[in-house]
Amino acid sequence: MTSNQEFDWRPIDCGQVRAWAELVAATEAVDHQDEHLGEDDLIEEFDDPDCDYPDGSIAAYDGAVMVGWCVLIMRSAAEPAHDMSMLGAVHPAYRGRGIGSAILDWAEQAAVLLHERRFPGRPLSLDGRCLARNEGAVELFEEHGYKPSRWFLRMSCPLTSALPPVPTAQGVDIVGYTPERSQDARLVRDDAFRDHWRTTENTDESWAHFIGFQAFRPAYSFLAYESDSGEPLGVVLAHEYDSYTRATGRLELYIPTIGTRRIGRKRGIASALLMQTMHAAKAADFVKAVLDVDSDSQTGAVGLYERAGFTVEDTHVTQTKHLIA
Repeated sequence: MTSNQEFDWRPIDCGQVRAWAELVAATEAVDHQDEHLGEDDLIEEFDDPDCDYPDGSIAAYDGAVMVGWCVLIMRSAAEPAHDMSMLGAVHPAYRGRGIGSAILDWAEQAAVLLHERRFPGRPLSLDGRCLARNEGAVELFEEHGYKPSRWFLRMSCPLTSALPPVPTAQGVDIVGYTPERSQDARLVRDDAFRDHWRTTENTDESWAHFIGFQAFRPAYSFLAYESDSGEPLGVVLAHEYDSYTRATGRLELYIPTIGTRRIGRKRGIASALLMQTMHAAKAADFVKAVLDVDSDSQTGAVGLYERAGFTVEDTHVTQTKHLIA
């Protein structure tokens, strides 16, 4: 399956989640990415409609120990190119033995095959992401012809001290998320992120997968509506990972989505939604709020988060290689 025959290579399936979780933990212990995923988190990934685990995943084994992994993630549209991405890692104790190179070689071949099924004849690029401070990963991507294309900031805000009051957005009602408002949240998210880098609209399947995460926390998720018309304008969605809490002993709220539709921008809606979520989390004894943001966001998101009290903890760099012109 790869040119590196020192290890046993196979697609990832549900029976491997324990070995996968152990590898994630081993990677975190050395790389300190602040990522703690348990078996319950990983088992949900097999329901992702944008992944094809039989043909779009791979793991390297040394006996019973998973020592490397990679999963390809397809897009729902090719606008104008299919910007496929990959996630993966190599066990720290096995680095320098060609596993990372073998994974990248496999990923590029598998990406082309998956791409031809979904978007034949369209251009294809492949993205990987690593910590900007992980010199070994940066060098590996560079050796394989990848170029840095985007930087994402991991930002956080402590919730242990007093927070500013929730600002008022004139003519806007903020309400808690309910299942009946799911499609409003989807509408806002897709419209708000339409001008964001590498973002495509959700399909019915991808939205159901996202909202169905065990980590999704409706109690700390909110929507903003136009008071007069009831038009949905903004959304903030929150996650809490039980595996993270078990590993760290800390209650931290992750905010994967916050956005305002273009018709509602410049009215303070995003600031109000963000602070509403932070107040709700603080009242429930969360100690920190965390989010990721594109450092080159055209909507001024970085400044918005800084004004709310967030500071940069880490930086991830997206590495891109064009596979089909």
